[in-house]
Amino acid sequence: MPNELWLRMGSFIIVLIVMMVWEAISPNLTSKVANYKRWSSNFFLAFCGAMTGRLLVPAGLAVVAIFADKQHFGVLNILPIPEWTAITLAVIALDCLIYWQHRVFHRVPLLWRLHRVHHADPHLDASTGLRFHPIEIALSLVIKGGAIMLLGVPVLAILIFEIVLNASAIFNHSNITLPNWLEKPLRKVIVTQAMHRIHHSQVVTETDSNFGFCLSTWDRLFGSYTHEAKAGDHGLTLGLQEYSKESDNTGIGTLLLMPFRKKPRSCAAEKTANRL
Repeated sequence: MPNELWLRMGSFIIVLIVMMVWEAISPNLTSKVANYKRWSSNFFLAFCGAMTGRLLVPAGLAVVAIFADKQHFGVLNILPIPEWTAITLAVIALDCLIYWQHRVFHRVPLLWRLHRVHHADPHLDASTGLRFHPIEIALSLVIKGGAIMLLGVPVLAILIFEIVLNASAIFNHSNITLPNWLEKPLRKVIVTQAMHRIHHSQVVTETDSNFGFCLSTWDRLFGSYTHEAKAGDHGLTLGLQEYSKESDNTGIGTLLLMPFRKKPRSCAAEKTANRL
């Protein structure tokens, strides 16, 4: 699709700048770790993930959709439905897929070792929404590629979904507080900051809830919704107990090697028990 890269990059940069400015003007919490240390690690990790994606699928996921369309393969390529309906269904289905992918990465110990790089951040802001290990990014691309093939996802739906997914990740990790009159009705449809902060709590039962990225519907539908943290929004302790030191969360080498180092005992047993 012409200008696809520019549309994705443009929307990504705009949302990121807006949320970072909002955080600077009206932050929800103050970071325990200097922002420049966290940002340098988080943004470089995001760069590594982007490069991994380009190396794995140079032409992007759109090429998978084009191949499926030419082969007339996939559910949506077979069903006699209008294109706009196929696009809508595809975007919703992909969001549901990311919800279940997220749950699986919490459930399977080997995958959790990758995903804990994201959860180890002791503070939440827009940069946390970009903090994923490159191997997790690679696995996610493979999963999405398979789903696109099986569903027969239209190319335009992929563009819309990728823009929405990136924007949602930046938005719901942002260090801001929406007013109650807006947050309460909004979280009935999409994942808000207050809802997603619960997911980053050090309390295991709270960490293993609120898995949605864009639509909040899936958590309610599949029984993983937590309305409020036990300690309240401002009483939350974020991150992972076993990675509470500043040295655990700064330095790109530290984050890249985190999945390959033996998990400390502090809360590993409790975390594993809750996943099995």
